[in-house]
Amino acid sequence: MSEPSRWNPRTLAAQALGTVDPLTRAVVPPLHVATTFIRDPDNEYRSGYAYGRPDNATVRQTEAVIAALEGANEALVFGSGMAAATSVILAVPPGSRIVASQVMYWAFRRWLMSEGPRFGYTIEFVDTTNLDAVRDALKPATALLYVETPGNPLWPISDIAALAEIAHAAGAMLAIDSTCATPVFTQPLRLGADIVMHSASKYLNGHSDVIAGALATARASELWERINSIRIEHGAILGPFEAWLLQRGLRTLDVRVRAQAASAAILAERLSTHPSVASVLYPGLSSHPGHAVAARQMSGFGAMLSIRLKGGAAAAIATAAKVELWKRATSLGGVESLIEHRGSVEGPPCPTDLLRLSVGLEHPDDLFSDLEDAIRAAHGAAA
Repeated sequence: MSEPSRWNPRTLAAQALGTVDPLTRAVVPPLHVATTFIRDPDNEYRSGYAYGRPDNATVRQTEAVIAALEGANEALVFGSGMAAATSVILAVPPGSRIVASQVMYWAFRRWLMSEGPRFGYTIEFVDTTNLDAVRDALKPATALLYVETPGNPLWPISDIAALAEIAHAAGAMLAIDSTCATPVFTQPLRLGADIVMHSASKYLNGHSDVIAGALATARASELWERINSIRIEHGAILGPFEAWLLQRGLRTLDVRVRAQAASAAILAERLSTHPSVASVLYPGLSSHPGHAVAARQMSGFGAMLSIRLKGGAAAAIATAAKVELWKRATSLGGVESLIEHRGSVEGPPCPTDLLRLSVGLEHPDDLFSDLEDAIRAAHGAAA
């Protein structure tokens, strides 16, 4: 793991590590789009760059910012979050056993279920909030424990430090999907994880205009070297323009997610007493079963929450249809607030009465008023 900087991660990200372009003295890092580079007269590449598929200067700069935010030894960015997550799996030796969270991003869970066995992996899903269940699942030789916390879209909280101890005692590596926690609120590597993953399309970029993924590692390892090789061989590197946009988003990450989380907490409290809401799933609420663990390992509770409506699936779908300010769209982590009926996307085991809310930067009073009006209208229509 890299040595701590004298500067706060917020400061490092805001200045993109303080980089000044040596040619123009610009305070904004330049965008490098070249795909090929001149050899030295003796046929060497002393600049460090030969071809754009394995490497790029803008990509390196973005990776350095992410590594600083995560306290990582190194970071890699990919063409999508799925490219990053699947690269971790494909780096594990064929025939290995992998244990993963039951509650996680549905598309990756589906990939693990359908494609994992085709690559020779044995995949077992387990409730990673249950440490005894994890211990039991790891007892056969297991290469990797892959955990998403908070887990999308029910937001269970898994104890990263305890899971790291259990995984390492069993000879397994621990990878954490920390997309919704962000490096602002959780530092998985400092809690003992080996690798942290982000769908950088979400909070790291924060403006709903980049598809990207990121991995960071605590230390060099055989698994990490294999991940790097897979990115090169599969052509999974992030494009330079997307890396430049991602870096721009990273510069405001801290202030964005803190403001979004503050609004999410307000909404969660108000919605928890709403007569038409059956339950609010948000780790910042003391009633949340993972609240104590979240308070211990997170410095903030994030900006994602889900609500379950008393009117069931019909009320949930009708509520999403009647909002004006919230945007009915998939994804999360942008500056605009999004609402989605996740059961229509995921199917079982996602509850059909659930609405997932990604809280943006709008005023929380406006967000609550719009949602309350939609809930009232939906229940009126149902009645």
